[in-house]
Amino acid sequence: MGKGFFPLDKELGLLPGGLTPLGHEQLVRLAGWMPFGRAAEMFADFTGIAVSSGMSRRYTEEAGEAYVELQNQAVERLEREKPGAPGGAEKMQVSVDGAMVPLIKGEWAEVKTLVIGEVQPAVKEKEAWVVHTRALSYFSRLASAEEFQRLALVEMHQRGVENAGKVGAVQDGADWEQGFIDYHCPTAVRILDFAHAGEHISQVGQTVCGENTTQAQQWLRERLHQLKEEGPTPILTELNRLVQQHPQAMEITSHMAYLEKRQAQMQYPQFRAQGWPIGSGIVESGNKLVVEARLKGAGMHWARPHVNPMLAIRNILCSDRWKQEWPKMAAHLQNSQPRTPPPVSVPLERPAPPMPRQFQVPVNIDLKAKKPRENPWRRFRVGRSLYHPEDYPKK
Repeated sequence: MGKGFFPLDKELGLLPGGLTPLGHEQLVRLAGWMPFGRAAEMFADFTGIAVSSGMSRRYTEEAGEAYVELQNQAVERLEREKPGAPGGAEKMQVSVDGAMVPLIKGEWAEVKTLVIGEVQPAVKEKEAWVVHTRALSYFSRLASAEEFQRLALVEMHQRGVENAGKVGAVQDGADWEQGFIDYHCPTAVRILDFAHAGEHISQVGQTVCGENTTQAQQWLRERLHQLKEEGPTPILTELNRLVQQHPQAMEITSHMAYLEKRQAQMQYPQFRAQGWPIGSGIVESGNKLVVEARLKGAGMHWARPHVNPMLAIRNILCSDRWKQEWPKMAAHLQNSQPRTPPPVSVPLERPAPPMPRQFQVPVNIDLKAKKPRENPWRRFRVGRSLYHPEDYPKK
């Protein structure tokens, strides 16, 4: 049987499946925030329509797959046509990082996430100047570093990073992250996440002063304050001296080499004076909010093909783009997924008996007349509130 086409479905905007357009959207949106079974339960409570956990999963994954395909097509179009990017903000932050998610059969895989935001002027909070980054948007994929780098073009273009006044790349020192910045915005101000630098300095303190000792904690506090106020030169000088004093302590040598290689990215007094954030908290919180909150719940294990569709839904929700992007997904679902046509009737060997009078079409009805725009189906509402006034009579 070939593809079926139903004109009324097209007119009413019906999507593949058995739900109304509103119900379809609501179910997918709920399942983007919570486990499929819980989403089905909440959907039934809100609408009065019973759906299964499997249906919740299927609808959500189909919608996510549609959006992944739309974004992949957008990347191909950007690479082919090379259109100009929209205007970016005056000052933007770009950060990338990875988070592990559980797959089936005990496997784990890294999901990479890009976060883009607009850097705000510094404000004073608790006697300290703090820089916040607002208007955050997210792009996440389970992909190799090279493929992620390419696919993220769709988000970089949409946010106008290319035309931003200034761009700051705040992240840890992983090579793939630096390669990402080399590809998309090589002139960005590169800043090593301050907490990440602190982890390496802390390991040196644990080696020299003993693990989890008061002396090590005090040593670390003093060095971090010095790093923030004076930059990396004093701490690197001290680490070099410690290497000379403890030639057998390979941990000190390793941490010093790591920090020394990234000295230009640790000019924290200069970065702060220029109004840049020195922490990559937006991507670390993005890992928790976008990826782990939905894909790393208790007992969850994902088939690899289902990860990116869910990430696509999460990106839209957490970037506050649902109303903007759902119509695109819905149109793609409607246009790309075939419907099963009704069964073809078998011709009778003899003429069928005449149709009963009550079922005959009146001759004065114009069958070619245009259907009314406002079909009652569009105004269909279901569900009944848990609160009923009759259950709470006035006293």
